[in-house]
Amino acid sequence: MTPGTRPPANGQQDGRIDVVVHLGFAVLMVASGVRYIMRHSPADNLWTVALAAAVCALYAVTAALAHPRHRPRRQRRNQWIPWMIALVAAWSTLVIVAPSFAWCSFAIFFLARRAFRGWAGYAASGVTAAATAVGLFRMSGWTDVAMLLGPLAAGALLTLIYDKIERDQEQLAATEREAGIATERERVSREIHDTVTQGLASSLLLLEAAQRSWPDGSAQRDVAKASELLRRNLADTRSLVHELSAPGLESGPLPEALQHAARQYVDTIDVHVTGQARPIPVEVRHALLRVTQSAAANIKLHAHAAHASVTLGYLPEAVTLDVYDDGRGFDPGAVPLPSATGGYGLRAMRQRVEQLGGELSVESSPGEGTIIAAQLPLGPRTGPSREGM
Repeated sequence: MTPGTRPPANGQQDGRIDVVVHLGFAVLMVASGVRYIMRHSPADNLWTVALAAAVCALYAVTAALAHPRHRPRRQRRNQWIPWMIALVAAWSTLVIVAPSFAWCSFAIFFLARRAFRGWAGYAASGVTAAATAVGLFRMSGWTDVAMLLGPLAAGALLTLIYDKIERDQEQLAATEREAGIATERERVSREIHDTVTQGLASSLLLLEAAQRSWPDGSAQRDVAKASELLRRNLADTRSLVHELSAPGLESGPLPEALQHAARQYVDTIDVHVTGQARPIPVEVRHALLRVTQSAAANIKLHAHAAHASVTLGYLPEAVTLDVYDDGRGFDPGAVPLPSATGGYGLRAMRQRVEQLGGELSVESSPGEGTIIAAQLPLGPRTGPSREGM
């Protein structure tokens, strides 16, 4: 794994764990601070308490920036990295100078693993365990080896447990994606049966009836009805093909594929690229193309925009897609429920993105245009990838 930030964490369970960790840190810091003040002179207290206060401030900022609600925005995504580095450095200094604060190492360990992944996460948690070990060993007068080895062993054990939990979560996510694919296949098969198959069967019956009664007037009526049914089936087939396949999905540069997909609906739309292009998993590429198609279709049908654009962004651990138009906008909170007349677009986009562990947001208001922003993580690949350049 490469160093960097962790992908977005989802679910109420992760949120509850974060709350417990943060509350535990606060309680332990207060208890450790009181213990230190009671056991040391005022001259020793001043600088140590100031350093402890700085650690608390750094922890609060880092925990706030690393919270999932801040992660969809690319401008904020990497902001907590320097804060986490500063926190680990300040904490290491504090626990070596004042081992009374060693109990707070657990919260620092978990926050480091939440903020970093790969070797960066191992390094941050390792520094935390090592600093705790040195501080406790120093407190024992450099004589109690258990004080030195205990934190190191605890850090190694927590690392193994945390890695096991991560692997289980990844396997669960993969299982959920496979279930989503199976559901999508079932839905498409129903669509084909209820539209194309039934329509073709009806058309065949009409043509056979026309053949039997030709050249009577009823034959012409049957042929006209069959022609109309075939036109409808052609439209249904095109719609299904458009849904199941995307231009340039299997090969070709991703920006060009996105532009081709968008210009099926908006002739003047342009695609801009930010960041360093990199290989993109096939399922992520497909999702980006489908979101672009759906968003561009909405622009053509509803926005009445003078200008529209697509921005593809490459981040260290994710890829982002922003579709903007300066049209008439709408109130996202007042979107009607899906019905026979439409309304499936935004919900389908959100479901497609969330099935891959991503997030989709809609920013719009009447008269102010619309931005549809999607962010998809680029985690461990489960299938072939295509170059996103």
